[in-house]
Amino acid sequence: MPALTQAQAATRRLERTLRRTIRRFDLLAPGDRVLVAVSGGKDSLTLLDLLETWQRGTPSVELIAVHLDQVQPGYDGRALVEFLQTRTTPFEILREDTYSVVVDKLGEGERKCSLCSRLRRGILYTAAERLGCNKLALGHHRDDSLETFLLNAFRAGRLQALPPKYPTDDGRFEVIRPLVECAESDIVLHAEARGFPILPCNVCGSEPDSERDRIARLLTELERDNPNLRSILLHALGNVRPTHLFDLDLTRAWAARPSEIRPAAAHEPRQRHARALPVWSENFPARPSPESGKTPATEAP
Repeated sequence: MPALTQAQAATRRLERTLRRTIRRFDLLAPGDRVLVAVSGGKDSLTLLDLLETWQRGTPSVELIAVHLDQVQPGYDGRALVEFLQTRTTPFEILREDTYSVVVDKLGEGERKCSLCSRLRRGILYTAAERLGCNKLALGHHRDDSLETFLLNAFRAGRLQALPPKYPTDDGRFEVIRPLVECAESDIVLHAEARGFPILPCNVCGSEPDSERDRIARLLTELERDNPNLRSILLHALGNVRPTHLFDLDLTRAWAARPSEIRPAAAHEPRQRHARALPVWSENFPARPSPESGKTPATEAP
């Protein structure tokens, strides 16, 4: 049997990881109708591709691909439309001039990604409601979540990453991220092998050397000494010890948790030392022995 190419191995890892993430975090269930947000980048196209493969085993889950034309300068979505026409998933193309809004609201040199993302998300929520979807799938991957975690820690002073799923504030939808445990390096190999028609972003792409880029370079630098760093950090996000952090609300909630949620580990009774007496004690008041209530005799050094 011939050895797998790098791209084939990457695709297998992606498919395996996506299935595990869906099961572990209960992201999808029979009867779900899912809006798959397709930006035209490698991540969202990989998400659609992998979800279509996964869907063959759960055909009662419906997928609808939605792409938003944000009227960016130089935008040409014809290649993406032709690509979507070859897929099994029905799709819609929306058009909304969020680019002008972002440019008008933010001055030269201000980072535009956050506002652009919020505007795009609101439009997708409206589309999801119109289409009768109960879930919205986004293409954020492992590296996105780790970089967001470090950015929040370094700049905002809070521990917060991109979770696998969360409900919207109004409770209408659940936002899911099936690729959140997938490595970006595997997505790059998969997208290149599939020949996806990648659409450049003229908002984020016009802002070189962003803080997120610097965080990504930092992780790459640290991985030279620890090749498994990103995997270890991802594991840490799911291996929290609330009793060893400083958030008092978290500490109280953890203390009041139901017993079935991560029960306290059982420990063997600690053995008492036969003699734990000082080798020197001077002018120190003696206290009663807890067993007898009597004051122990003081030994001479």
